[in-house]
Amino acid sequence: RVQGCGCDGFKSPAAPVDFGNAGTGVRLVMGAASGFHIQVRYVGDASLSARPMGRILQPLGEMGAKFQSNDGKLPVQQTKGGHLQGQSFTPKHASAQIKSAILLAGLQANGVTEVVEKTLTRDHTENMLRAFGVTIDQTPTGQGQKVRLHGPATLSATDIDVPGDPSSAAFLVASALMVPGSSLVVENVMMNPTRTGLFQVLQTMGAELEIKNPRRSGGEDIADIHVRYSQLQAVTTNPDIVPSMIDEFPVLAVLCARAQGTSRLRGLGELRVKESDRLEGTRNLLVRNGVAANIDGDDLVIRGGVVLGGATVPTLHDHRLAMSALVLGLASHEPIAIDDTRMINTSFPTFFKLMDKIGVRMEIHQ
Repeated sequence: RVQGCGCDGFKSPAAPVDFGNAGTGVRLVMGAASGFHIQVRYVGDASLSARPMGRILQPLGEMGAKFQSNDGKLPVQQTKGGHLQGQSFTPKHASAQIKSAILLAGLQANGVTEVVEKTLTRDHTENMLRAFGVTIDQTPTGQGQKVRLHGPATLSATDIDVPGDPSSAAFLVASALMVPGSSLVVENVMMNPTRTGLFQVLQTMGAELEIKNPRRSGGEDIADIHVRYSQLQAVTTNPDIVPSMIDEFPVLAVLCARAQGTSRLRGLGELRVKESDRLEGTRNLLVRNGVAANIDGDDLVIRGGVVLGGATVPTLHDHRLAMSALVLGLASHEPIAIDDTRMINTSFPTFFKLMDKIGVRMEIHQ
């Protein structure tokens, strides 16, 4: 249960707010907090402190907030908030985090706040704001949309049934596709159309995926996914699908390592500014374990076949690289190790428990 602070809004914290490795968390809170007359210092771990925040700070600054930063990176100090003015923005990058930070700031801004997306990104923030009573307009435009809200807006408390994260479900689905004879049902998975890119690609590759018991809750589509082991075929992905599965490409690359033929995952430049250079990190985890893979511009090219394994993969403080490397170990001749497991708690604290439940055996050395 969360008790809202209502019209009084946020208060200046007595100490810096540490977001650890949570990039989504810090960017969304920056947006929400910028609407209030507070001062706050945001910090994070080494990985988060290397990630770009300027793409958030610039639009918030144009709305009237003021920040000091380390060349557009953490630590970031909000020195002025409140009295924001609604603006129209067209982000250069297809990013739900940028859009969401702007919309959350717009809740306290005067006038209309608008985000024009050239490419659709995940719309959980729009759905959630609507569930809390905010009037928000979404108008399709070409391959994207315009999102508008009129501030200041008042939120009304409501109950939310939080579905399973498709990015986390991806590791369970991938595990079943890796091991012959597997049959697994992953329940209560969010099936928002802006998040199902991976499942669409896997079906194109020949994966036996069945979507069962579709339903809606909290403005979101939810379903159970029944997956069976399948011999996958190589795939070439369209760059347009990247926003709908930006976090799933490392585990897709792992599956491509066992697919028949050569796969090309296109337009992955945005992976270079995730928790790590995730594009290079994914190539490295494959190559270290005997998979032929190379980067061609912003594309990742993977030649499927035998996975030798036997390597210890540097995770670069990146939870998705860590989990993807462990899934690759299910199909390798020799065990695959990772150098750190602690960051997995960032997005999937029950990862090891659930993997054990479905029969995956892993050894964790402190």
